[in-house]
Amino acid sequence: MSLETEVMSLMKDAMKNKDEAMLRGLRAIKAEIIKAKTDPGANGEISAETELKLLQKLVKQRKDSLAIYEQQSRPDLAVKESEEIAIIEKFLPAQMSEEDVKAAVQAIINELGALGPQDLGKVMGLATKQLAGQADGKVISAIAKSLLTA
Repeated sequence: MSLETEVMSLMKDAMKNKDEAMLRGLRAIKAEIIKAKTDPGANGEISAETELKLLQKLVKQRKDSLAIYEQQSRPDLAVKESEEIAIIEKFLPAQMSEEDVKAAVQAIINELGALGPQDLGKVMGLATKQLAGQADGKVISAIAKSLLTA
């Protein structure tokens, strides 16, 4: 089942159950899917990879907003962002633990024969492709930097 079909089905259930938080999160996903489908060159179709990137983008936007709302002492808005993050993350693959990311990045470093910080670009390029959706880019970058400078 495509992401769009699944979201539409869950939206119907959320409307019936009057679940406002679920509905907000699902509407955000639906809006991004529609926007991606109407982008030039999309031909009304989006790939699973594009869907994954959309979901990651939505979570990142909400986490950024959440941090701002917490800094400005706006718990009412922070709660809404937290609820939406939880809903959107249900559609993402499980995140890898930091130890798993470290092992994967180390394997990539060994595979590429990377020797130091000058090879960070090569390592990050391959690591972000292999770990797409499973680990945050900031975590991958921090681990890669620490392994290459050690």
